[in-house]
Amino acid sequence: MKICLDFKHFASLMALIIVLSCSTTSTIIGSWKSPEANQSGYKNLFVKALIDDNFIVRQTIEDDLDQILIKNGIQATSNLNEVKQGLVLTEDTKEQVIDEIQKSGKDGILTISVIDQTSETRYVPGTTYYNPMMYGGYARFGGYYSMYAPMNYSPGYYDTDKNYYVEINLYDSETRTLVWSAQSKTTNPTSIEKDARQFSESVVNQMVKEQIIFPVK
Repeated sequence: MKICLDFKHFASLMALIIVLSCSTTSTIIGSWKSPEANQSGYKNLFVKALIDDNFIVRQTIEDDLDQILIKNGIQATSNLNEVKQGLVLTEDTKEQVIDEIQKSGKDGILTISVIDQTSETRYVPGTTYYNPMMYGGYARFGGYYSMYAPMNYSPGYYDTDKNYYVEINLYDSETRTLVWSAQSKTTNPTSIEKDARQFSESVVNQMVKEQIIFPVK
């Protein structure tokens, strides 16, 4: 069975390809682990996204990280009220907050912060789709003679990718020293729920890979 696409259907197909090519990606592009990190892994984390200008994004990322960590058997919370009722993180109270996190039994503090945002313009070349003329007498050489096989052409265009670079740091709550750090690159974010989930999964997977945490099945 031979399938032929007319220009309208071809244009729809190309539009779908363009949308898919611009879908969000979130990957870990670099990481570091201190030799002083707890070799048995961290089991009880306080998670804090340092994105004070966007409450929804901050809370979505924190909730997703908490859920995925808990799913892997790691205790996790982002709620200071679970550490101590009425505790609020400010520049003046940060030392008190760290003390209370340590007293609550948390062995690590995981922070997330956006460190850079860039835009990259790229050229997407045009495409040509071959669609032979197969109607009436043109299907035979005699009728096709001096005719042509039409070409559907989609012109090239310029597109801009938006990249967000996020730093993820894990501090040992007892020594207060940095024991693990990673950087993530997210391209063309479109949905808070979907993108935050993908980002959180990539972070937790990297922590498991580098034995910062050990999943409990």
